[in-house]
Amino acid sequence: MGPTADASGAALTTTAPTLAPPSAEEIARAKEIVGRVSTAFSSRVVGQERLRTALLIALLSEGHVLLESVPGLAKTLAASTLSQTVKAKFSRIQCTPDLLPSDIIGTQVYDQRNHEFETQLGPVHANFVLLDEINRSSAKTQSAMLEAMQERQTSIAGHIHPLPRPFMVLATQNPIEEEGTYVLPHAQMDRFLLKEIVNYPSDGEELIVLERIEAGTLGPDHEETRPVADPDDVIWLQELTKRVYVDPAIKRYIVALVQATRNAHQLLGPETGSYVEIGASPRASIAFLQASRAAALLLGRSYVTPEDVRELRHSILRHRLHLSFEALAEKVQPEMLVDALVRAVPSP
Repeated sequence: MGPTADASGAALTTTAPTLAPPSAEEIARAKEIVGRVSTAFSSRVVGQERLRTALLIALLSEGHVLLESVPGLAKTLAASTLSQTVKAKFSRIQCTPDLLPSDIIGTQVYDQRNHEFETQLGPVHANFVLLDEINRSSAKTQSAMLEAMQERQTSIAGHIHPLPRPFMVLATQNPIEEEGTYVLPHAQMDRFLLKEIVNYPSDGEELIVLERIEAGTLGPDHEETRPVADPDDVIWLQELTKRVYVDPAIKRYIVALVQATRNAHQLLGPETGSYVEIGASPRASIAFLQASRAAALLLGRSYVTPEDVRELRHSILRHRLHLSFEALAEKVQPEMLVDALVRAVPSP
């Protein structure tokens, strides 16, 4: 493939992908592994299919998830169950205003017996890390955690400590109680691959929860979920996800969607378009590319379709749009603006 030109006329060099798409045998193996994990997950977590899908997409994409909901909707159960199904290490960090960066990444402790400092790694050194109510921790602590997410390593006393593979952070925030919270800056929220809104269960699902508690399969005395895969299986799936084929037309569609968030005034008109103050960054395009590959693999395909991209629009864009004061005052939902922008962009 030869050089092309952008809108300004500058030459751009593009190269064809060198990775071969997944074979039918690899797709079958991936579907079998994902099926086992999904079944084990659903045996513990009632309903919450969107949450399960978001966690699996983030896991295969090597990304992180921001979960927003009121307390008590099985976010901790979902995170711990997923880690148990793949035989991985899980840690939970309850964020509070007095939480320090060293409480997360680790520190050095002086050993009086040996007269030397000893490094003690923090709870972030796990495969699955649940940051409960991340908006209750200070900006300094948030920054330390998000740096670990981005760099996938920590630095203690000048020494680098790589984080394990796989590594995924699930951060939660409560949208109701705002007292004593520190709002995540827009630039830091951008580092989360997906933001998922966890809703209340239906009547039937809540009844199943009660029945499982009575039967002893849920609650404080329940047994841990038996592993149905291991970290090596997850790493294999992550590498396979990178090989899922994305047609150039799909890539142009992704770029057009993200560009639309930066031109909302032109596409939606001056009134509605003014609700979007700042559009999504190129991280959104990267997130669409990575997550759509994972979504296609979960459905047993070796290629991405436009529908895969559109299905991810809310999870990828809802936390990347910076809404204006008028939009916040009028309680305009970002999902409504995302839908309007997607409708304005022609599909391939």
